[in-house]
Amino acid sequence: MNPAELNYQPVATFEKYEKENYRMEKGTPSRQFLAGVTVNLASVALGTCLGWTSPVGPKISSNDTSVNPLNDIPTSAEDSWIGSLVALGALIAPFIAGPLAEHFGRKLTLLGSSAFFILSWIMLLFTKSVGVLLAARLIQGFGVGFVMTVQTMYIGEIATDEYRGALGSLMQLCIVSGILYVYSIGPYVSYAALQWACLALPIIFAAAFFFMPETPAYYISKGRKDAAIESLKFLRGKSADGVQDELQETTQSVEESMKNKASMMDLFKSKGNIKALIICAGLISFQQLSGINVILFYSQKIFAKTGSSMSPAISTILVGVVQVLASGATPLIVDRLGRKPILLASAAGMCIAHGTMGLYFYMDYIKSESLESISWLPIFSLIFFVTVYCVGFGPLPWAVLGEMFPANVKSAASSIVASTCWVLGFLVLQFFSTLDDAVGSHWSFWIFGVFCGVAFVFTLTTVMETKGMSLQQIQDKLNE
Repeated sequence: MNPAELNYQPVATFEKYEKENYRMEKGTPSRQFLAGVTVNLASVALGTCLGWTSPVGPKISSNDTSVNPLNDIPTSAEDSWIGSLVALGALIAPFIAGPLAEHFGRKLTLLGSSAFFILSWIMLLFTKSVGVLLAARLIQGFGVGFVMTVQTMYIGEIATDEYRGALGSLMQLCIVSGILYVYSIGPYVSYAALQWACLALPIIFAAAFFFMPETPAYYISKGRKDAAIESLKFLRGKSADGVQDELQETTQSVEESMKNKASMMDLFKSKGNIKALIICAGLISFQQLSGINVILFYSQKIFAKTGSSMSPAISTILVGVVQVLASGATPLIVDRLGRKPILLASAAGMCIAHGTMGLYFYMDYIKSESLESISWLPIFSLIFFVTVYCVGFGPLPWAVLGEMFPANVKSAASSIVASTCWVLGFLVLQFFSTLDDAVGSHWSFWIFGVFCGVAFVFTLTTVMETKGMSLQQIQDKLNE
């Protein structure tokens, strides 16, 4: 054996050892959490749109021109449209946002969502017309729809399996944080100052998210392997060699998904898919029929009706704080207790809360003398309602949606379920004021309570538990 051959083997062994070491790089999860928190700044901006009507309603209904910037006070019908147009815009947006995200990328589409928010707040800042206000609310709805459609895609594609659940749960927490933000500021500042405060959030999001990477999966789908490696290097805190295994796995997954793309009609060709669609569409329907958007959009007005000794503004802020705390609890308990028990407890709790709210407003309707002795009841009932909603029927229907469908039909199924969500959200917001005026607040809350009771029965009889099951096990059970 000559000297050259003697020297070759150690070098090859060293290179192999070095490559294996690269692949075993530990990396850091902090980068994906940085990207996850930054993208969720859009959810905070989204939350301000949902909570905005609560503190602004009393301002634009005031006869005081120093408080109300509008030339005319909105009518009852216009007031309903002010609340419901966000849901209408969010219903339309996913059909635009999805194709844009596939063509231009998740990052650019999410940055585009901030343009809707910024434009709407500028319009609201300078408007004196109800018509312009309505147009701004519709534009806000487009922003809401863009964020809710594309942000889940972004999180799902940047997160590792270990942290996907934690990062996915941030969306609900950040939305209610945005609601609390506008609840806390709105009652104590002028109309214009509130718009400035809300305008700041999408600007901060756009400035921060501009420096975050596009998802590796999107780059792979466009054949840009080098860009996918750079994205993975940033997100994992590893070298190029250190991300090779994940790159190969992601490439295989993306290619398989592109090969097995399914149409909308393919969703209805499988017994398991149909059952999953019934479960997911049912849960999301009862989420909206629980009356949550009425509580969020009109909480200050509802508290003002109760005549409670606590000011409506403080009561509303208290509800916002409870939302944040309850939403933060769900990720800690859902994998321990399971989806179905939490949903059952949530439905039962919401039913009780609506029943007690209806009882209070019925006693007010009949001018009961004992009303003052239970002045605490509406605040307690709404706080209890928000707590059980945010733990169960708020986040879990979306979590169940992410588990129920195979990859090739998940996009079509998500579009149908999201459309169901916003159609019902729009109808509830649009007709709540009319219903409230026609039959009284007590019947409005009792009707919501009946829907929550039906949600309990639906969950008990139809929803399957997925705790501890792999995605394949869920599919096997659905197709039994």
